[in-house]
Amino acid sequence: MPVTLVNPEGLPKPDVYRQLSIATGSRLVFLAGQVARDAGGRPVGTGDFAAQVEQCYLNIGTALAGIGGSFDDVAKLTIYVVDWSPEKMPLLGEGVGRAAAKLGVDPVKPITLLGVAALGEPDLLVEVEATAVIG
Repeated sequence: MPVTLVNPEGLPKPDVYRQLSIATGSRLVFLAGQVARDAGGRPVGTGDFAAQVEQCYLNIGTALAGIGGSFDDVAKLTIYVVDWSPEKMPLLGEGVGRAAAKLGVDPVKPITLLGVAALGEPDLLVEVEATAVIG
């Protein structure tokens, strides 16, 4: 695997993400932000934050599989959440956990979580952008 995840000494060791990733692969991949849409472009999980998070992660896995990679190759995620509040954290974890179970991966990556006023379409509650390194 070309991405090694680390929580170095001297920094907090959070359970839900890692502080850094060390990439040793040969192809750097930048994925567009993934939203809760299926392969046909139809909405998934309308009004259900956890379901939308799950679909975003599954879409990242699908995109990477399409070029010979997997979610394990993700080096960094940026998560954009409409009207973020700490009360949404359990639902975020639920969606991530369900996607991880379906993908068979450890979803704990370095992340940046940003609260935003809106996304590109009014039914979207979350968008997840990924950077990956494929060996």
